[in-house]
Amino acid sequence: MKDSIEKRIELKAPVARVWRALTDYREFGEWFQVRLEAPFKPGELSRGHITYPGYEHLKWEAVVKEMRPEELFSFTWHPYAIDPAIDYSQEHPTLVEFRLTKTANGTLLVITESGFDKIPPHRQIEALRMNDSGWAAQIENIAQHVSKKP
Repeated sequence: MKDSIEKRIELKAPVARVWRALTDYREFGEWFQVRLEAPFKPGELSRGHITYPGYEHLKWEAVVKEMRPEELFSFTWHPYAIDPAIDYSQEHPTLVEFRLTKTANGTLLVITESGFDKIPPHRQIEALRMNDSGWAAQIENIAQHVSKKP
């Protein structure tokens, strides 16, 4: 089984602009479709509610790991944790990394989510499949966001 997801896109925006879209909690919420309660801080839990239609009943929880300005933003979370009757807190979380590299035309954004092999076996395939399609949509969302709001 595949253990990780990777999505790449070259954005026609400077690294500083992409960094802001990733790490300003209000901007992140706009393109990711989540209403976050507070700014991101390494080592702290980020909380909020999903605003994506059909998933508004879901909470957002992620632990911010690293924020290396204009280079790396990362957090851990429980992938595809959509059943409110299940306590996912005992599961091993996956690691989500957003890596930025300056290019001649803007910024290369690489999104990686790894650690699917550490979640319970009965959830691995579905979580990987759903998050793979989710990241495909989110990478397009951030591209539209930075192009519309320079």
